[in-house]
Amino acid sequence: MGRIRVLVVDDHRIFAESLAAALASEQDVDVAVAGNGSAALRCLERGAAEGRRYDVMLVDADLGAGAPEGVPRQPAAREAAPQARGGDPRGEVRTPEGRAVDGVTLVGAVRTAQAGVRAVVLAARDDPRRAAAALQAGASGWLAKDCSLSRLLSVVRGVLRDETHLPPALLTGVLRELTATRKHRTESQRLVESLTPREREVLRCMVAGLGRKAVAERLFLSPHTVRTHMQNVLGKLGVHSTLAAVALARRAGVGPADLGEVVERGGQLA
Repeated sequence: MGRIRVLVVDDHRIFAESLAAALASEQDVDVAVAGNGSAALRCLERGAAEGRRYDVMLVDADLGAGAPEGVPRQPAAREAAPQARGGDPRGEVRTPEGRAVDGVTLVGAVRTAQAGVRAVVLAARDDPRRAAAALQAGASGWLAKDCSLSRLLSVVRGVLRDETHLPPALLTGVLRELTATRKHRTESQRLVESLTPREREVLRCMVAGLGRKAVAERLFLSPHTVRTHMQNVLGKLGVHSTLAAVALARRAGVGPADLGEVVERGGQLA
């Protein structure tokens, strides 16, 4: 195995720079730091464009959530290039609600953008639910932030051999969470399959965040007809609100409507 390129993503400056310095002491490790999700994505994109892809991303599970009381979080200053500067919150990746993305969400974004980058989530505490979510997002491991350097390096090298690493104490809880998630997904998929093609199209518009009037315009229907379809969707899914219907749809793997496609096919569905 050649040199290993590692990107540390953590908005707690002291921890990030200390970890980077420890990793850089290894002869076969090159390391850079990004202070938030946007900086991380820019680092990865720049590395790929220059033919120097990162191999492993070590990301804080609580990225963007703020530090424990009395421990100020500051953007990490030591980065791969000026374009990857993580201290500018104006360019930060954010959720639709305006919150900075956490580590698990970032793992999913990186998995989509650069599938070859292995991600290991570093957590201050064990959390089976979030560990399971990290694995589902594409992480190769979940590790305590206070683990030894030798343990961390062992995991880094292990994930590059396509191994998955979890603390033994989390295994039972994570398996339980994954089993429950699979069960909920299966039930959600069954409910979605009970919808008519038009109702599924309306549901996809709901997932895209469109209101009744916008759905009517997209699907070339009257608002009254859309209202009827939405009521049917809620009834068949067994929920009482649009938010609940969208949450169930996402569990079932239903993505938002491609609005251009909806317009194009608007008059074709019964």
